[in-house]
Amino acid sequence: MKAVVSISRILVGALFIFSGFIKLNDPVGFSFKLQEYFSEPVLDLPFLAPFALIIAIVLVIFELVLGIMLLIGYAPKFTSWSLLLMILFFTFLTFYSAYFNKVTDCGCFGDAIPLTPWESFYKDVILLVLILILFFNQKLIKPVLAPKSHRWVIFASFLLCFGFCYHVLMHLPVFDFRPYKIGNNIAEKMSVPEGAAEPVYEYEWKFNVNGEEKIIKNNGAYPGVEGDLVGVETKQIKEGYVPPIHDFVIEGDEGDITQQILDEDKVFLVIAYNIRSTELEGYKAIKALTENAKQKGYRVIGLTASGKNYQNTLKKKYSLDFDFYQTDETALKTIVRANPGILILNRGTITQKKHWFDASDIEL
Repeated sequence: MKAVVSISRILVGALFIFSGFIKLNDPVGFSFKLQEYFSEPVLDLPFLAPFALIIAIVLVIFELVLGIMLLIGYAPKFTSWSLLLMILFFTFLTFYSAYFNKVTDCGCFGDAIPLTPWESFYKDVILLVLILILFFNQKLIKPVLAPKSHRWVIFASFLLCFGFCYHVLMHLPVFDFRPYKIGNNIAEKMSVPEGAAEPVYEYEWKFNVNGEEKIIKNNGAYPGVEGDLVGVETKQIKEGYVPPIHDFVIEGDEGDITQQILDEDKVFLVIAYNIRSTELEGYKAIKALTENAKQKGYRVIGLTASGKNYQNTLKKKYSLDFDFYQTDETALKTIVRANPGILILNRGTITQKKHWFDASDIEL
């Protein structure tokens, strides 16, 4: 049993630290996932949505530090109870998401390791078993360091976590696992390679044959049945290849200009996914930078999901000399974890990406 507890302790502790660090690297992204859980179609807790970022930070830091506490053997009773309550909550959440198909990606490991809802649930079930082993064998969780040093280790862990979190919030995630990372070409990430798997559908044909209902299932070919067609239902049974970028569209009064923007040599994008919640202090630096970019031959445009009224109000308030275009809000949130953020493109390739706080670091 000592060996089983030791293995469980290492696996659970390492997984909690890894999972917590991945989410701590991108707390804004995890807060978006929490907002999805809080929405009416899922848990129907919309009053928690404004606090999603705070909740995200507290959760991931607690998760990471719990992993450290388990590995060093600090406060076994408190650690075991905390691990059990946390995994019970997340197991319920992932089962609910999977069974009712509410959230397609739990966000357990951020964008680093996307998991389907059922994969997330099975992962949590395995974790639950390991944590139950630890819970019922707390006496076998022995400290690996001098007990007096434990509090200092935990205190230092909290400080480092908060410091790292502050850094990524004021700048951008240190590790970028999204398809819009620097060096990626957007057009290439939108393309479907030759021979890529196509979605598989099942067709259920209903016929009225001499007053009796007859059902035939196939892959789409019209059945050779003598009778009256009542209807046909289509169900996707296997998903085909989905490009890493599949929702990036730039639209304006002149229509879809996505390809036009991706073909240009020098493009300066100001990303403000929601102007109502955008950080206004960033636009003073952006105004000066965009004016400089225009002088150097860049095409400068803004991308937002907000309407014309919000666009015009913002442009007038800060005398912004560029137009905003419409893009899906989820896509903009994925592109850059800042509101506003800055993107520099060269024929569709992302060469620079910055938080507005680092606008002065943009090289034109």
